Amino acid sequence: MGTKLYVGNLSFNTSDTDIKNLFAQAGTVVSCDVILDKFTSKSRGFGFVEMSTNEEAAKAIADFNGKDLDGRALTVNEAKPREEHPRGNFGGGDRGGRY
Repeated sequence: MGTKLYVGNLSFNTSDTDIKNLFAQAGTVVSCDVILDKFTSKSRGFGFVEMSTNEEAAKAIADFNGKDLDGRALTVNEAKPREEHPRGNFGGGDRGGRY
């Protein structure tokens, strides 16, 4: 098990500090990031928390998955590695003869 956790179903008002304070109850929080929309700078409703050990990560999942925070039931599980998507053709292509 990795120490990086996915935290989903966050309220748009929940901050990094709120999550860090909550997860500190399970152990040492190495990092905490709420993902923000790049255009509006508002929360996208999920984030990532990195715990210092696998044991603390497992405790955080057990303690906080389904826990209510700011009126929302959190989803907490092990973060999956980010998939790399090929860059390049972003559509356009054949218009089927219609212009």
